[in-house]
Amino acid sequence: MKRYRILLAAVAMQMCLGATYAWSVFVLPLKQVTAILQSTAQLPFSLFYFAFPATMILTGTLLPKIGPRRCAVVGGLLFGGGWMLASMGRFHFAFTILGIGLMAGIGVGFAYIVPIATCVRWFPLQKGLVTGVAVAGFGGGAALVSYAAGSLMETAGMSPFTTFGLLGVLFLLLVALAGAVMENPPESDRAVLQRLPVTGILRDRAFVFLYLAMFAGLAAGFAVNANMKELYSGTGVQAGVKAVAAFALANAAGRITWGWIFDRGRSVVILQTNLLFQAALLLLHGFILRSETGLAAFAALAGFNYGGILVLYASAAAERWGSERLSQIYGWLFSANIPAAASPIIAGIAFDHLGSFSPVLWGIGGLMACGAIALGMQVTLNSRNKSNFKLNPDVTHNHAEAN
Repeated sequence: MKRYRILLAAVAMQMCLGATYAWSVFVLPLKQVTAILQSTAQLPFSLFYFAFPATMILTGTLLPKIGPRRCAVVGGLLFGGGWMLASMGRFHFAFTILGIGLMAGIGVGFAYIVPIATCVRWFPLQKGLVTGVAVAGFGGGAALVSYAAGSLMETAGMSPFTTFGLLGVLFLLLVALAGAVMENPPESDRAVLQRLPVTGILRDRAFVFLYLAMFAGLAAGFAVNANMKELYSGTGVQAGVKAVAAFALANAAGRITWGWIFDRGRSVVILQTNLLFQAALLLLHGFILRSETGLAAFAALAGFNYGGILVLYASAAAERWGSERLSQIYGWLFSANIPAAASPIIAGIAFDHLGSFSPVLWGIGGLMACGAIALGMQVTLNSRNKSNFKLNPDVTHNHAEAN
């Protein structure tokens, strides 16, 4: 039963760590209290998605040395402490940027990879599904945070800064407690693998194409999620909160569903399908975002597709390089978040100057479509040349460790 207890703790931990996905709930109240611009309000969110993946590169090296428990507890203390620091934004917004953007981002960088790398070792035959379940809380937790924060600010009359502090205390306790449960299987701890050289990883063709595809998918999710409440001009506060919650819940469902699909299909085809679905949604956003119902539908579909990004690429990395090397490989792969984190700011600048997000959404949609096509063409070329671009479609995922 230990592995199921660890899986449950992983979900609880991720529910807290995903709170930043609810950031758009705070944007309008922050603008009202501080008179900042839309693009300025996105700075904590974008800095978070710089510090988070940058720290994960370091964590990929530290995790095998200090173990999952220490990594997770340190991450929980930093994450909760960052939200508490953000509450001092009432004195200057820089505290919120540093707290949620930098300190909490570093904290998630320590904690996020732990449930994924740990759970795939306890469930080696269900990599996709267990990864989806483990990180589903990251998306689903944002739905709870969006409703809780919305109620505290609108019903209870709390300022966003007081809300940051209250949530910070809760996050610090819950993530640290859940992290204390994390441990690897005994046989996994005994295995000692030679670490792959960084230059070898970055030059690997499979890594390059996974990185570029993941970047496109992340940019789409960030641009939509961070600006959710402003995508449809006629939306009210409650409609915006519902849209954020729809994105978050669909995000959680998408992680589990795409993970389940990954275990049963060809890796490259599944990655392409995910990219093309999201590309079509962004390119057609003008026909969908015409009502509050359309906003909710758009949010749910975008969240569902985006949820697959955080599962498919981790599962593909475990398939390609092995579960024991996942923390190292995925740390570098996850750094695609760094350039992708610029998309909310770019979208915010477009909105401030043009009054529309359409040019950015069209551009990202086209980029995703090109990425899906290029990925398929490259795999076909490698197959003809008998090259070793391996997200191997000729073996089942359950035996992918043999690769």
